[in-house]
Amino acid sequence: MKKKLAAAWLGLLLCATPPALLAKDNARGAEDGVRVDEMSPLRNMVPEEELEAAAAQQYNELKQEAAKAQALAPPDHPQTQRLRAIAQRLIAQAPRWNQRAAQWNWEISLIGSKQVNAFCMPGGKIAFFSGLINNLKLTDDEVAVVMGHEMAHALREHSRERVAKSGLADAGAKIAGLGLSAIFGIDPNLTSAATGGVANLAMLKFSRNDETEADLVGLDIMARAGFDPRAGIALWQKMGMLEKSAPPQWLSTHPAGPARLAEIDKHLPSVMPLYAKAKGVAITSLPPYQTNVSGIPPVR
Repeated sequence: MKKKLAAAWLGLLLCATPPALLAKDNARGAEDGVRVDEMSPLRNMVPEEELEAAAAQQYNELKQEAAKAQALAPPDHPQTQRLRAIAQRLIAQAPRWNQRAAQWNWEISLIGSKQVNAFCMPGGKIAFFSGLINNLKLTDDEVAVVMGHEMAHALREHSRERVAKSGLADAGAKIAGLGLSAIFGIDPNLTSAATGGVANLAMLKFSRNDETEADLVGLDIMARAGFDPRAGIALWQKMGMLEKSAPPQWLSTHPAGPARLAEIDKHLPSVMPLYAKAKGVAITSLPPYQTNVSGIPPVR
């Protein structure tokens, strides 16, 4: 019965949505850079304002618990300032992919944790874990790869689509639960009672297609912001080296491997002109990208 109601609801949404509006999503990036399919109409089953409000609540809970654990880096921390400077350049390119991003109250926080992880929740709520930066020795360009990828998930409304597909479109206040106990060692019973523990907007697992789209849109965003998209190749090579010893949590929700590297490499010709333009130089004059870890060759 619920499936029939959901199907009927979706049919009404599709009929009520003008074709021009659906096509508008696909227009992003059509003039240059990468091209992606239109966003799934399934996302319309979940009110964007409701999901963004839930995300903001979860994000605030994360910051509060991190502060209690003395794990929330202050605004004047060098790494926090570094992340925010990179984010500022990327955010300037965000409305190209989602016009609502211009009105989002973007935030970025640095959490002191050994976890190799980062995320961007609906509405532009970004968190980086120090383990990601320190274990991978991320350069600014590589930070931009990760941040651009996570921002792309929010801009392309993948969480909204996943929540709809999970049958939580009418969950309302049930959209909660950040899994704080796993991060800070909080009593799981207390966390569950406080949040409901129904959905985890920060740690949603996206489909392989969503991950590929986030890779490509992220590369487009960072290139326009003046960061070298070839850093994506070096980043995933670093990830591969780290995975051999202890698979990081980020990899558990972001499948890696030769196919992913090949997909990024395949689309570099689409984004390298954007990077050269942002730097104000001819593409032929760009030097190879060299990361800061031995064993990874320059990326040309």
